[in-house]
Amino acid sequence: MGLLRIGGYPIQERQTMTPEVRAQALRRLKIISGQVQALERQVEDDRYCMDVLDLSLSIQRALRSLDTLVLEGHLRTHVVEQMTGGESDRAVSELLRLYKVQGPADSQATTS
Repeated sequence: MGLLRIGGYPIQERQTMTPEVRAQALRRLKIISGQVQALERQVEDDRYCMDVLDLSLSIQRALRSLDTLVLEGHLRTHVVEQMTGGESDRAVSELLRLYKVQGPADSQATTS
């Protein structure tokens, strides 16, 4: 990992995904992209609401699965490196920022 300079100040480059996680993420995104296109066609074709909702919820589950994949990769690589490399404050700050954006674990309760 090299150093970049912004305004004359050195900063570390952001680390990227491992090749394995990147490949898995891209495969999942291609599937999700196809699902989104199918969802758009369903809406254009004025399909039954429950069919539209079913596909929409499937896409949301796929996106959550993608998030989990990327987060797990981040935790197993970058966070471990930060924690063992004296950058624990950075690791904690990044995860807290993500948590604040997302909010606590799914608060959307489903009822039967």
